[in-house]
Formats: sequence, C-alpha cells, structure tokens
Amino acid sequence: MSNKPPFVLLVDDSATVRTCLRALFEAAGFVCAEAEDGKEAVEQAGNLKPDLIVLDYSMPVMNGFEAAPLLKKKLPRTPILMFTILVNKPLADAALAAGATAVVSKDRPSDLIVRAKSLLNLAA
Repeated sequence: MSNKPPFVLLVDDSATVRTCLRALFEAAGFVCAEAEDGKEAVEQAGNLKPDLIVLDYSMPVMNGFEAAPLLKKKLPRTPILMFTILVNKPLADAALAAGATAVVSKDRPSDLIVRAKSLLNLAA
C-alpha cells in the first residue's frame, strides 16, 4: 500500500455510532467517509472507492445484508466488515455469504481496528 492513509466508508444509521467509529478510525490513522444506510453506501462507493467498508447489519432503507452483495459487485476487491450487535454463527455465515469479509460485534469495537488493519495488511 502507498503512503496515503487507508480510506474507510462507515455505514450505520446512527449518527452517534458513526461519530464514535470515525473517532476510533481517525485515531488509528484512517481517513473516513460516512453513509447512513446501505442505499447511500452503494451510491457513494463507486465514486469514493474506499479501501474498506464498515457496514452495519440492521438499518432502514437498505440493511447490510442487502447492501453487501451490491457493494461487492461494485468493488470486488474491497473488504467489507459487517459490524453488528447481533453476532452469532448463523448471522455471521449469512453475512459472509452476502459478501462480507468478516463480522465484528458492536460489543467489541476495539476489534474493529485490529481486524481492519489485518484485512488491509497494515501493521497493527
């Protein structure tokens, strides 16, 4: 990867969650953009071309399961981290089948940066 900071698209219907995620990722050296639902993320992704997408599962308009395959089609090489409070094996399997690269629980936000850096092959 070049010297430019990694660019992440944060997708969550909660402005509070997006603000917290932005603070977490910016503190780790990422540049961030935001979308409030899957539809907005799909619309923005082609132009923004993020290095990583952090995608909430449960959102109005278009949820993470609906958005993931559309995002994967637009950006097949971009990892998608599904970020949800409802992590269990069936949900994780469904998220991966929909196009997510990994699933992280909202109960463990510190895992997000570790997983994001791992997916982008960045030093932890």
